[in-house]
Amino acid sequence: MIRFYNTLGRKLEDFNSIIPGQVRMYTCGPTVYNFAHIGNFRAYLFEDLLRRTLEYHGSKVIQVMNLTDVDDKTIRDSRKANLPLADFTRKYKDAFFEDLKTLRIEPAAVYPEATAHIPEMLQMIGQLMDKGFAYQSGDGSIYFSIAKCPSYGQLVKLDFENQRKAERVRSDEYAKDSVADFALWKAWDENDGDVKWDSPWGAGRPGWHLECSAMSRKYLGQTFDIHTGGVDNMFPHHEDEIAQSESANGCKFVNYWLHCEHLTVKGAKMSKSAGNFFTLRDLLSQGWNGAEIRYVLIGTHYRSKLNFDPAALDTARTALKKFRTLFGKLKALPAGNSLAAEAAAIAADAKAKFAEGIADDLNISRAMAVLFTFTREVNSLLAKNPAADAAKIILDRYRDFDRVLAFLDVDAAEPVQEAARQDVPAEIMDLVEQRIAAKKARNFALADELRDKISAAGWNVKDTPAGPEITRQ
Repeated sequence: MIRFYNTLGRKLEDFNSIIPGQVRMYTCGPTVYNFAHIGNFRAYLFEDLLRRTLEYHGSKVIQVMNLTDVDDKTIRDSRKANLPLADFTRKYKDAFFEDLKTLRIEPAAVYPEATAHIPEMLQMIGQLMDKGFAYQSGDGSIYFSIAKCPSYGQLVKLDFENQRKAERVRSDEYAKDSVADFALWKAWDENDGDVKWDSPWGAGRPGWHLECSAMSRKYLGQTFDIHTGGVDNMFPHHEDEIAQSESANGCKFVNYWLHCEHLTVKGAKMSKSAGNFFTLRDLLSQGWNGAEIRYVLIGTHYRSKLNFDPAALDTARTALKKFRTLFGKLKALPAGNSLAAEAAAIAADAKAKFAEGIADDLNISRAMAVLFTFTREVNSLLAKNPAADAAKIILDRYRDFDRVLAFLDVDAAEPVQEAARQDVPAEIMDLVEQRIAAKKARNFALADELRDKISAAGWNVKDTPAGPEITRQ
């Protein structure tokens, strides 16, 4: 049984989808006015881990992730850049999809763009107007009246008795302690430039909160299984989504709400002024790769704050190198079925514990503990001289874990054969791996230089069909 911490009820709950075997899930995507930073990607990776866990346990997941390409920030910055809104946001949309591939994030079924769904938004506003939940202000904007929605505040547990009198807020974002009638449709003014659409209430554009309600309804229906986002989305964004969706549709909006905690850097809030602000591209330019960054960003439970220290990437690189070395050794084992039964037993035990751990509200710590325990058992098994059949069972289990983790890259590892099963020092194995990579990149001069370094350290490396054979001189 999978269980999640449902923000709506503030408790762990068994997960049951509306349609057995199918999960409909809406994940808050980027506002495309700049490159996404690693705090954003912490949330997107949590959502990817969630999706992969559901798929690992046999569900078909229909995921929708929005692209907010019209709001206060996109309009403001496109005008500063003196570019049409569509041209300005295209750069950041393209970059976002490149970054998703780098981090091995599975693609959603649909990435609806807000600007392509204005008719759906106008339809929802019309329903809210007809039902008396919305009204038009003097400037022509349309607002949602929270006084007409007794359930408002159910997600963040707002206490209306202790709140200020409801105010009207035109901005997409407003103070966390404000109870406000929020804009569904913003009447055009000169600050919007040429960004506007016609509507029954005059020219204007949608409010940010409305966009997600209209697009989720189109692709997932009036009630769906899971909605996710960062904790900063809970209020006002998600609270407003619930109010307008349930008021328009007359039914429950979402059954399970999951929220990811903040990312800090060296214990401080990430900011450009503090010099601790990182985009994914910043880290890639420093020589780190997607697997290493993914390893760090999913390694802390999603409901705990993640303190990102760049030194953690060194730890990730070391760990992933050790895995690749192990996979290389396993691939080079001789033919036969020696110790296959023992390999099958430890692999089956590991699968059961891994599946149980990750199903417990995405408990990545438990899942990683299983991975490392399994690896210790595999290393012990290697000391007993297993054969290729045992290696296949073990490698298949690592491939199985990587359906969720997506950083092991089992099939990228080259076979590494150790003659007479000698204990080759880690620094020599590191040189051997670098030489394999150099040859793969057709950098033969570097490969020869690395061979000389290995030889100077007292070892020989011989290329064989099964991979490098390493012997002491």
